[in-house]
Amino acid sequence: MKKANKIKVGISVGDLNGIGVEVILKTFSDNRMLDFCTPIIFASSKVISFHKNKLGLNMSIYGISNITQLVEHKINLLNIWKEDIKINLGVEDKEIGKYAFLSLKEAVNALKNNDIDVLVTAPINKNTIQSKDFQFKGHTEYLERKLDGKSLMILMTEELRTGLVTGHIPIKEVASTINADLIQEKVLNMYTSLQQDFKINKPKIAVLGLNPHCGDQGVIGTEDDEIIRPLMHKLQQEKKLIYGPYASDSFFGTQAYKKFDGVLAMYHDQGLAPFKALSFGNGVNFTAGLSKIRTSPDHGTAFEIAGKGIADASSFKEAVFQAITIFKNRKEFIELTSDVLKISKSREFKNNKNKSYKK
Repeated sequence: MKKANKIKVGISVGDLNGIGVEVILKTFSDNRMLDFCTPIIFASSKVISFHKNKLGLNMSIYGISNITQLVEHKINLLNIWKEDIKINLGVEDKEIGKYAFLSLKEAVNALKNNDIDVLVTAPINKNTIQSKDFQFKGHTEYLERKLDGKSLMILMTEELRTGLVTGHIPIKEVASTINADLIQEKVLNMYTSLQQDFKINKPKIAVLGLNPHCGDQGVIGTEDDEIIRPLMHKLQQEKKLIYGPYASDSFFGTQAYKKFDGVLAMYHDQGLAPFKALSFGNGVNFTAGLSKIRTSPDHGTAFEIAGKGIADASSFKEAVFQAITIFKNRKEFIELTSDVLKISKSREFKNNKNKSYKK
């Protein structure tokens, strides 16, 4: 019996002046990682050699010029540019931002073409990456444009999965952006992801309120009573275990999140501030809702420690493991649901055939 190929993990290097390449190299300096996957780094040999030397790492990396040349049991480096780049660790640089985008663009193209199975992205600098070709607020928005589906940012650990109704938008725009349709789209997106990506048959989801104390019956805002509560009632009528709104401060303060499979926050800092306070450095950012799987560490470029060799690779390594796990879970879910549909159609055909005989 032919042994199945290992899952191909594509890796974009992010901002080369940050800690991205450092956490990538530290992750795969452990040869046991190659038992789980075949990594493909989208960058250049010169850049990776610079970082290896800076970190004093002695590890073998296999350079390739075409994705078809990749080899299992090796760290593959797909050379996508040849020119020399001046790297100034810890410095914001628009020129470096061009290469962060080039790495991301090529990795996403490979993902779309099924040349890689999953994508793990190292952190970008959202300012220096901006150009005429990249006018997005982050990875999530870019991926939603390039892939099929509607994205949902989920920050996750074993104990907590936090999704966002609104993502990278100014706080002054949050209330005017939120409506019942958007909340429903995001909460059902999370519901589906929990089923297919995390193997939770009947997910239980908590939805946080928009206003302090969920509006205090209209004293501090009416959105919770007029938008969120009626939607929760509607979803519960559909036999879904979706509850809320919950006041964010007491919800996390009393550890109520441990009673749910997922938590949906109304805006970025409402969900991510408590998440990172509880688990910074161990969490993973997962872009749910898209046709392909992408994860990333829960931290940024960390310019302040770039080049010092002290960056913790735990979150990046966990992002690799979670991408692999989600890929397997989703594949299994698709196979199982496909079989159910086949069985259902077969039964329908037999029933119709029997009816025709009886006529």
